[in-house]
Amino acid sequence: MRTRRPEGRAIGAIAAAAARVGARAALVGALCLTTALAPTAGLRAETAPGKPLSAIQWLSNSVTRPVAPKPVQPVPPGSALPAPVSTSVLRKGPALDAVGLLPVKTTGFPRDLWGKTPTDTLVRLIRGEDLNTLPALQKLFTEMMLAEVDAPDDSSGSGKLLLARVDRLLDLGALDQAQALLSQAGTDRPDIFRRWFDVALLLGDETRACTEMKAQPDVAPTFPARIFCLARNGDWNAAALTLQTAKALGFVKGEMAELLQRFLDPAAEEDADPLPPPQRPSPLVFRMMEAIGEPMSTNTLPVAFAQADLRENIGWKSQLDAAERLARTGAIPASRLWLLYRQHQPAASGGVWDRVARVHVLDDALRRGNLGAVEMALPEAWKSFREAELEVPFAQIYAEKLAKLRLGGRAGQVAFDVAMLSRDYEALSKKLPISTRREAFLASIARGQPDAALAPNSMGSAIAAAFASPAPVPQSLADLADNQQLGAAILEAMSRITDGAKGDVGGVTAGLALLLKVGLVDVARRSALQLMLLDRRG
Repeated sequence: MRTRRPEGRAIGAIAAAAARVGARAALVGALCLTTALAPTAGLRAETAPGKPLSAIQWLSNSVTRPVAPKPVQPVPPGSALPAPVSTSVLRKGPALDAVGLLPVKTTGFPRDLWGKTPTDTLVRLIRGEDLNTLPALQKLFTEMMLAEVDAPDDSSGSGKLLLARVDRLLDLGALDQAQALLSQAGTDRPDIFRRWFDVALLLGDETRACTEMKAQPDVAPTFPARIFCLARNGDWNAAALTLQTAKALGFVKGEMAELLQRFLDPAAEEDADPLPPPQRPSPLVFRMMEAIGEPMSTNTLPVAFAQADLRENIGWKSQLDAAERLARTGAIPASRLWLLYRQHQPAASGGVWDRVARVHVLDDALRRGNLGAVEMALPEAWKSFREAELEVPFAQIYAEKLAKLRLGGRAGQVAFDVAMLSRDYEALSKKLPISTRREAFLASIARGQPDAALAPNSMGSAIAAAFASPAPVPQSLADLADNQQLGAAILEAMSRITDGAKGDVGGVTAGLALLLKVGLVDVARRSALQLMLLDRRG
């Protein structure tokens, strides 16, 4: 049985109220609306098959694009007419492309990070970055997207670079960070507001989203967004009239019209078949599907939608699945995922339930200080979290506790690997006993001097070569770094390392060498350790 919305109204009563307004009023209202609104898209969006949707492909068509200003006609020479006056909105604060959240003292990036690199080139590099990469590179990329640095030298103030940065944060599922960046920039522009609106919907703050839309006179909502917000604000008569007008003018039709009809009228659902699941829903469609009692699973949607499953009214299993996806991209801290693991006992077995069970067993063994129980629980827990590609969050939670124990056998080997994936990898490499050549090589990476003689494979040799002196930085990367194009050089180095993880070990050497050259030593060491310990071949 489907869940019904408590705020539902019968559309028959609404339509009757709308009819009393009169056809003439409806037509006048329609004409007023059409001056600001463009035809809306349906429930599907097109993209190349097999490729993950980018943010710009799943954002709601919630507001119209800004109208281009009319060209000013010059005044003929000698005319008595006054010269035309052009007006523009004065924006307070920094240029849009310079908006950021993390100051230089936090990131360590120079203020001219983007420097001479053309804005269009930076946008292409940012949008082309593979986000299914090493956790160390995901973290570096996120920091670059949030960095408060100067705009590129050629920035026109259009905010093109800002929007590219926000879209990639959305692709990572980092909605809180994206929302903060958008708020810092100001939401008075349609392209910025469109993103802010969708983030609010996915975070479960639709009331604030609709309130903000109503308060923004320069942001013209499209029909679906207007109808949704009118209903959310309790103005059901206006919502119904707007829907009827939009349908009559052909601006809302097909699946979107049916969804809006059911959104306004829960009674229409009683005898109707469920709507076919939208193939590529926008956040607005996603929230309306939920409102009519036909919620969609977020497992096959872009990771940003997983944030909607972290709300308290969502079932525990869905929260767990969503938190694992988001922890995998670094969008939420490991501590938040572990709070969910520890919330209840597992309800079944397999998949995420096994990880919940193993967290409980390992936590209990550590709490009791039972060395034998830890040695039994740790290898199985590690195996389960490796399969889920959650090794780094696991290390963030357990590395310090495990390092205090004198574990033997397989558990001791796991504890060493966990330590090498932790924040304190260098200190722990000097503290923990080393029992194999492999561990000796990992420890040499952690200390910043990989021993090529100990390298166990071609990846290890490529890593050792990157740390050699003189640094083997390709000339193309060195030229970027030396020519005030540091950000572009780092992005290119990250791409080479990611490609290298999939087999091109020459790219590993080049990328790591560049990171070392520009002072990102910690990132280079973490990346090298993760290349040895994680399987991220895509």
